[in-house]
Amino acid sequence: MISIDNKLYIKDIDTYIDPFFPVERAIITHGHADHARAGHKHVLCTPATSEIMKIRYGEKCANTFQTIEYGHPVKIGKIKVTLFPAAHILGSAQVLLETSKQRVVVTGDYKTTTDRHLDPFEIVPCDLLITEATFGLPIFKFNNPEIEIGRLLDNISKNKENTFLIGAYSLGKAQRIIWLLREAGFSDDIFVHGSMDKLCDFYNNKGIKLGTLRKATIENKRDFKGKVVVAPPSALKDRWSRRFENITRCYASGWMQVKQRAKQSQIEIPLVISDHSDWNELTNTIIQTGAEKVWITHGREDALQYWCKTKGIKAEPLSLQHRDETSEL
Repeated sequence: MISIDNKLYIKDIDTYIDPFFPVERAIITHGHADHARAGHKHVLCTPATSEIMKIRYGEKCANTFQTIEYGHPVKIGKIKVTLFPAAHILGSAQVLLETSKQRVVVTGDYKTTTDRHLDPFEIVPCDLLITEATFGLPIFKFNNPEIEIGRLLDNISKNKENTFLIGAYSLGKAQRIIWLLREAGFSDDIFVHGSMDKLCDFYNNKGIKLGTLRKATIENKRDFKGKVVVAPPSALKDRWSRRFENITRCYASGWMQVKQRAKQSQIEIPLVISDHSDWNELTNTIIQTGAEKVWITHGREDALQYWCKTKGIKAEPLSLQHRDETSEL
């Protein structure tokens, strides 16, 4: 049996998955700051995640990187390790740990809805599934993101004097929102916060065409009339946003399905667009993997644990701190 504990430490190969602290050997599922940290000696991940970590933390953020493509296993001791698409952000991966007697899948963050700019999520059959549950409540059932983008574009067309300031995480969500706007036919220049420049360039260089992007540093406030500006959520209320006039605040997140959250944050156009799985995606994935046992790593463990029980699946919470959609950067 594969020995893996509640810190996602794999004793057999002395390796952690997404550790919070510097370790000798780490497998990193994706480049968000709550999963990918600098300071590890040896990192195994996808090529895209390696590049993202170097962009964010510098070329020497780990002593060495070993990168593997999706579906190409590597043997570490007695365990075969394979990465599969997680469709969360560019380069995100599920981790399959495999021996002749057991298959363990650690999903990392994932969604099963298809975005054509990402490799589609793959169901990986396993005995033990270690799954996220950020939106692990039955109330979370997300619309098609194109519907949300359609609402945004309708508002833009009717309010040409306003600046549409969209809060979106700098890695993954921002590029997805821009891509969705382009797919919907929005061809105007889009302004981006300085923290997103390099990551948007990275996506563009990977063939994900985001169109003409400009830095949101123009002095004349009227230059932003009727324009879209994408910035980290933290920028929606800070001094940086004061350069704009007639702001319509938007926020792209699965949490925007909770109307009170949008109201408290003074969000005028809540965009219910998440890079995580909703309730149906989570439960369907559990069933389709055929897992006999499920560990729920973060999020709303109780509801998903109870649902598993009703299906005859053993499940237990596995508390990992500081991991939910609000902590992604």
